Amino acid sequence: MPRIWKALIADDEAIIREGIRSSVPWEKLGLEVVGEAEDGEEALELAEQTQANIMLVDLSMPIMNGLTLISHIRQLLPQCKIVIITGHDEFEYAQKAIKLEVDDYILKPVNPAALTEVIGRLVQKLEESTVNEELLQMASKQIEKNIALLRERFCLEWMKGELGESEIAEQLAFLRMPAGVPDIVGVIRWPEQSKGKAFFSEKDRQLLLFAIENIAEEHLQPYPCVHFRDEVGLIVVLLWGRPEDGVFQKIEAAVSDFLKITIVSSFIANDVGDVPSLYEQAKASVNRETRLTPFVRRTKELIEVRYSDRELSLEGIANELNVSAVYLSRLFKQEVGASFISVLTQTRMKGAIRLLSETDLTMSEIAERTGYESQHYFSTAFKKIAGLPPNQYRKHVH
Repeated sequence: MPRIWKALIADDEAIIREGIRSSVPWEKLGLEVVGEAEDGEEALELAEQTQANIMLVDLSMPIMNGLTLISHIRQLLPQCKIVIITGHDEFEYAQKAIKLEVDDYILKPVNPAALTEVIGRLVQKLEESTVNEELLQMASKQIEKNIALLRERFCLEWMKGELGESEIAEQLAFLRMPAGVPDIVGVIRWPEQSKGKAFFSEKDRQLLLFAIENIAEEHLQPYPCVHFRDEVGLIVVLLWGRPEDGVFQKIEAAVSDFLKITIVSSFIANDVGDVPSLYEQAKASVNRETRLTPFVRRTKELIEVRYSDRELSLEGIANELNVSAVYLSRLFKQEVGASFISVLTQTRMKGAIRLLSETDLTMSEIAERTGYESQHYFSTAFKKIAGLPPNQYRKHVH
């Protein structure tokens, strides 16, 4: 069914209104005259009430002149097409109206053929703009419907390192993702998914991966977060903002508690801005972790969670795991490539560097939070690793 557009005639002379109404084949043009007004105020009220699509406006009207009416209409109904009706002696006045972006003008006395041609053109413009708007709305709905898929495709390309900076910025804006590179890039792997266990159907695997994503998202609130799966089924997490320490270990613990499965994750702070290389590092890290025995993996987890505990030791963890300290020490060094104390020290130093860079805590407080029994012991250990004392390091980074 063809659209019927609404036309409104505003002129203070009844004879001109009647002449316009009777001289244009409205129905043939797909129009209906929805009202006539003899002054600008009445025209404005009728235009709002009827949501007119085309208005024929005389510039010289009482109460509210044509120029004032047009400026109101432009705010109220920006899509409305406006034709001004003017005399030769008002041409300068008409030029001011043109600046208000009127669509056309007709000189008095009104020529019916010329007016019909002008209105026909405006109807065509209305049709075209409406069709374009409908197409844009349809495209927008399609984009909305497929936003997750579009984000995933973009992120997969991003991880390959094939996109330039301007293209990344454009896509982030278009896909309503946070501006700029993420602060943290993470990868989550569920090792069982690659072992092809017979008791996990494909449906169950997908449900479990979906559940892992939900748990991660829940723990990472309120930070903007985008997650997707790469070509081999690893969950990739891009995070804008830096959550509190231990949150990533909490994700692993929650998955273990609620889903009764074990996942391996690696989340790397983005200090260099190179997202693809961080993704590769995180992926390599989870693949290495997956090959670790449960004892070694659990030991590494406990170091990450408890490094601030000055009593933390290999012997204490070995007791918790019901294995001998000698066995755990040998296994840890063999699989990780570094000793327990070396990994613990590195983890403590990472924590110290973060606190020195991001907080105003005293050296004594930082020593306590990173598991050192005294400020002196902490300073000595820090200088040995970083090459300069912690207070100088802080000055250097600030």
